[in-house]
Amino acid sequence: AVVVPLAKAMNLRVTTVYGGVSQGPQVAALRPGIDILVACPGRLEDLIGQGHCQLGAVEVTVLDEADHLADLGFLPAVKRLLDQTPSGRQRLLFSATLDRGVDDVVRRYLNNPITHSVDRVDTIPPALDHHTFTVAPEDKAAVVRELASGAERSLLFTRTKHAARKLARQLTGEGIPAVDLHGNLSQPQRARNLAAFSKGSARVLVATDIAARGIHVDDIALVVHVDPPTEPKAYLHRSGRTARAGAAGVVVTVMTPGQVGDVKTLVRHAGIRPTTARVTPGDPRMAALTGPPAPLSFVDPSPPVAAPRSNAPFEGRRGGPSSRSGAAGRRPRGPGSASSDRRPSAPRRGAGPAPRRRPR
Repeated sequence: AVVVPLAKAMNLRVTTVYGGVSQGPQVAALRPGIDILVACPGRLEDLIGQGHCQLGAVEVTVLDEADHLADLGFLPAVKRLLDQTPSGRQRLLFSATLDRGVDDVVRRYLNNPITHSVDRVDTIPPALDHHTFTVAPEDKAAVVRELASGAERSLLFTRTKHAARKLARQLTGEGIPAVDLHGNLSQPQRARNLAAFSKGSARVLVATDIAARGIHVDDIALVVHVDPPTEPKAYLHRSGRTARAGAAGVVVTVMTPGQVGDVKTLVRHAGIRPTTARVTPGDPRMAALTGPPAPLSFVDPSPPVAAPRSNAPFEGRRGGPSSRSGAAGRRPRGPGSASSDRRPSAPRRGAGPAPRRRPR
């Protein structure tokens, strides 16, 4: 959505490569050669292995959300892909942290890099209002429903994919339009659910940590940790979906009595001092956070959509290397490239079909 209009304005070809969908359209897009490739590492490796793509002419490589790729275990695949790109060209890496193997990628693949830093990952937005609610196990479902019943957008986090799917269905069945986001959804299903949430036909999005990493939806007023995270980094990433660009936001962690000790340790390590309370269904403190409940909206549930067959697991919205390379005579090299004084000896594109082998 960001790259396509910019590429179109400069008459550049761009395509995306990711799992969870049929590879046929992606292969067809690669066949004539492209200038900009946005790819997830697993599917890209598959296509290269099948002879549909090569990276030997890449001029600029961008590794985005490197820490997230490390969390998912994709850094070995990323390194194999980087090994196939020319070493003397420009490389950029974006990451929330430089641990868990990301620092090794920096040392191995970036030549004398210049570092630019913005807010640290553990920086707490000042407009966030944090709360922890202790509930009896038998009251948890009703409390979560009340928190999700407000008129503004709410993002609810669960620990498992099954819990996310189940909670979204329960809320929708009770008149609170909700959609889910987790790793078992195909890319079209993810896009459909995110569109419903961003356009307002669903006020509630129920998601898992991994699936929600790339969510960029404005005006999320409330984040609810239905299942408390286990580490401060996850808490801050989840909570950071609200209170963006100076807006205010509310974060609520729902915990049972057996989780109180773990949550206290979690928020202390995250540098948070939440307002704590023991609540039951109908507690006015919840209404004070969510505002008046929105009118109930009952819809006929749509039949489940089977995920399309794919030879690569779904890996998320983005996160693999992006490449850019103009064909000879098509556009000039940019001045910021690490090898801007070098010129290809033959026309080529940055990522495209592998050369055909001559019969012996």
